[in-house]
Amino acid sequence: MTRTVIESATKTVIIGFDEPFCVIGERINPTGRKKLAAELEADDFSTVERDALEQVFCGATVLDVNSGAVFTNRMASDPRYADNNFVEPPLMKALIERVQAVVDVPLCIDSSVPGALEEGLKTAAGRPLLNSVTGEEERLELVLPLVKKYNVPVVAISNDDTGISPDPDVRFDVARKIVQRAADFGIPAHDIVVDPLVMPIGAMATAGQQVFALVRRLREELGVNTTCGASNISFGLPNRHGINAAFLPMAIGAGMTSAIMNPVRSVEMEAIRAANLLMNHDANGGEWIRLAKVLDAVKEGASFAEASQAAVQATSGRRGGRRARG
Repeated sequence: MTRTVIESATKTVIIGFDEPFCVIGERINPTGRKKLAAELEADDFSTVERDALEQVFCGATVLDVNSGAVFTNRMASDPRYADNNFVEPPLMKALIERVQAVVDVPLCIDSSVPGALEEGLKTAAGRPLLNSVTGEEERLELVLPLVKKYNVPVVAISNDDTGISPDPDVRFDVARKIVQRAADFGIPAHDIVVDPLVMPIGAMATAGQQVFALVRRLREELGVNTTCGASNISFGLPNRHGINAAFLPMAIGAGMTSAIMNPVRSVEMEAIRAANLLMNHDANGGEWIRLAKVLDAVKEGASFAEASQAAVQATSGRRGGRRARG
């Protein structure tokens, strides 16, 4: 049975066909978050620390850390800041240090800059997940040696030098190519987590069906775990959380084993907890029962993050998180 092991200094998370669905929290990402990017430019990590804690309290077992910030003010006075290869490596180091100071879950190091990936690998405790490699030749040659050197699992995104194909068979072939090239470096298939690329259902009516079929093929033919950017499915449509909440259990039923997503949204987490229960990945329904108590508190006026934090602290004394520094 395929098992992808991700570790922090103190915790182990297993992504696998017989494991609960792995929620990888997406919020530590300045891309498209101008306020967060501005805070990071000012060396203010308070939102990062808050997002890390909230996501873990709400059910993320792994946190994605993305260093793709644009420092507009610094760029105006120093042209080096226009180069992500200059900006991202030290920022990745700082982000990981701040996140590891407040939570003890494993991390997913996320950047398009190889130098930032390696800085993250040097800084992260345990065995993080690397995000990501693609089927592009240059990317394969840059990232796979890092995966081998540091003995970590990697997200493999199913696009190559021709771009993202709308044909699911082509995306499967790209995933197979990455798995084969990884094997040439001595990287086993169980350390490859394939992202088959979720297309927006508003732009492609068969997007959901494509992903479900791809996930089944990836599991049955390549024996790999899978992930996705879950919110991509609903891009451009109203009531996105409702669509996401329908998509996730269907993807889980098809064999998807993880997703990079926002765990602070209760409707999606409720859907995942229900899917885990129905897949017999929630022993005695313990997680479902705990969630039900959180949702009762939400009905009484608490936010999902507040209710989740209170529940965790009441039952296990800050399980999954350390107290934020004052």
